[in-house]
Amino acid sequence: MANGIVEEAATQAAKIRANTLTVLGVFGPSGDLRALVRLPGGKVEEVSPGDRTRAGEVLGIDAEGVVLRHGGRTRRVDIAGG
Repeated sequence: MANGIVEEAATQAAKIRANTLTVLGVFGPSGDLRALVRLPGGKVEEVSPGDRTRAGEVLGIDAEGVVLRHGGRTRRVDIAGG
């Protein structure tokens, strides 16, 4: 079952830019969250902490989004439309 943030985001219009990572949703039990992300270029993947993508290493996932490290910089990407 999706959490309230995912349910709300799923019904909102979101601007998805083709050249950046977009977090589509977060799911799973609180101790083992995963995220569905759209990578630059359009590929959609399920990611977990520790995974590496073109957009960087997934450092963490919480109910609002994903924390990534890429090129020595850390950034947070919130769920699109959230």
